[in-house]
Amino acid sequence: MTKNHTQIQGQWHPHLWPPFTQIKTASPPQRVVKGNGALLFLEDATPLIDAISSWWVTLHGHANAKIAEAISSQANQLEQVIFADFTHPQAERLAKRLSDHTGLERLFFSDNGSTAVEVAIKIAYQWWQNRMEPRKQLIAFEGAYHGDTFGAMAVGARNLFNETFEEMLFPVARAPWPSTWWGDKDIEAREKMALSTLERLLQTPTAAVILEPLLQGAGGMSIVRAEFLQKVEALIRQAGALLIADEVLTGFGRSGSLFAFQRAGIKPDLIALSKGLTGGFLPMGVTMAREEMFLGFIGEDPKLTLWHGHSFTANPLGCAAANASLDLLEEHPEQYQDFESRHLTHLKILAKHKLVQKPRLLGTIAAFELAAKGPKSYLNIEGKRLKSIAMREGVFLRPLGNVIYLLPPLCLSDSQLEKCYTALTKGLEEISI
Repeated sequence: MTKNHTQIQGQWHPHLWPPFTQIKTASPPQRVVKGNGALLFLEDATPLIDAISSWWVTLHGHANAKIAEAISSQANQLEQVIFADFTHPQAERLAKRLSDHTGLERLFFSDNGSTAVEVAIKIAYQWWQNRMEPRKQLIAFEGAYHGDTFGAMAVGARNLFNETFEEMLFPVARAPWPSTWWGDKDIEAREKMALSTLERLLQTPTAAVILEPLLQGAGGMSIVRAEFLQKVEALIRQAGALLIADEVLTGFGRSGSLFAFQRAGIKPDLIALSKGLTGGFLPMGVTMAREEMFLGFIGEDPKLTLWHGHSFTANPLGCAAANASLDLLEEHPEQYQDFESRHLTHLKILAKHKLVQKPRLLGTIAAFELAAKGPKSYLNIEGKRLKSIAMREGVFLRPLGNVIYLLPPLCLSDSQLEKCYTALTKGLEEISI
């Protein structure tokens, strides 16, 4: 037994390896025994408001009865079947509904957000190869995060998370991401510079440009204006490239519309979806594509085939959960359409605090930057302090360094939302002492 193992024994579970966690410096996790609505019930502790929807997936709240019932019913009929040889009603229904909502005709199933992005990249790249027009370049935006598999890492920002694998990642051209916030006076100049850079990059034959419409999530809840994205799309169309929208976070109402590309007023060729897709109940990813692209993979030559798949492709339980989640969104669109106005009053008050910088708001997502000591990065200590204070006040946050945000489930009550902002206020006051 190693010395390090001895040091952590008794504090951490001896067989679990948690994600995004340095065991040496982090606190051991608490045990959750139950979830209900916006609450997480801990073992021997006060319940917490899950103010980040458990890494942005728990769309309607924990243990939603309608989704749980749909999964249970499906489990008694068909739990899994190989999707390369068979189809099933839940997958067919989900594909039709997502096609109707996005305007893209074809759906390819995968397992999570990162693999949904991988599929989109592979489709875009191979589509040009199949057309005997080998466009090689991919363009992404600075600060982006698209997942942790290798293709997704390559199009994401190069940083602490992936620098170990730098030599294994394929080259990607990058344009600036002109994020904005309340009171931003220089946004037009930054947008102009970003568009100029993108236009120059597009002079090289480009397979696709990938972006997170309106909001970069893990990159710091960085918001751009819809008019900027419309100009981005115009440049992409002018260059004949494809547009990939990574809506893993922004999809399913998070941005105030069902999909962020709709609020932005753009039309992607490919869309990656996950997180809220199943209401947070089961892992599943999908990639939507235009019919024209699908047809480009059909022919006698086996090389035209999209040779990609997952063992649990179109898992019936995941599809049942996704259909039930879509039912809830279609029945109560006001829950995501009105959430921005619910945040607004609270954020306006919070924005007056001396430690709050660059407040911004999009749909269900409210964010600001903490004017704190230390690096403005994922490792910022003051963000961790604020998290600890909020936990003490009954609210679970997970800051992105010095970026503090709320991204709660749609079921959050007004009193629970107020409690979230009260916890933030108390945390800011304690930090400022």
